[in-house]
Amino acid sequence: MPPRSLALTWPTVAIPAAAGVLVVLLAWLAGPGLLGIGNDVLGAPVQAEVTKPAPCDRADAKETVKFTVGGKTHEGTLDGCGHGQGERVEVAVPDVLPDQGPAVVHAADTSMGASDARRPLGLALLVFACFSGGMFVYLWLSIPLRPRTAN
Repeated sequence: MPPRSLALTWPTVAIPAAAGVLVVLLAWLAGPGLLGIGNDVLGAPVQAEVTKPAPCDRADAKETVKFTVGGKTHEGTLDGCGHGQGERVEVAVPDVLPDQGPAVVHAADTSMGASDARRPLGLALLVFACFSGGMFVYLWLSIPLRPRTAN
């Protein structure tokens, strides 16, 4: 059986390259949600005081905090655990607060910050994965077949 070889012709390179470009383009058009990146700004950061801490032994731990916005004290529930009674934490308060009942707040350091570098980095890793996959297929197909010898 003659060894097979894969000549480096334009269809050999162009088809996987076009497929990789298509994957990256579709990922770009799908938006940041595809890479697990959200650009939501959850509200303004405000200093809050933990009024009712929650232990970290449950998955749905919620702490109660109080904070002041516009000279008025509000109460909120924070998805978190492990803070002490009276501990000061920075929370992201929604722009519109409810008239009655606690507001849902989030830890400011998990919702704020620079997330601008994550999307290009995720796309760069996707491009690298497409390139690596294409090179793997090319190298796999370029391995010559060797006839088996009888033992």
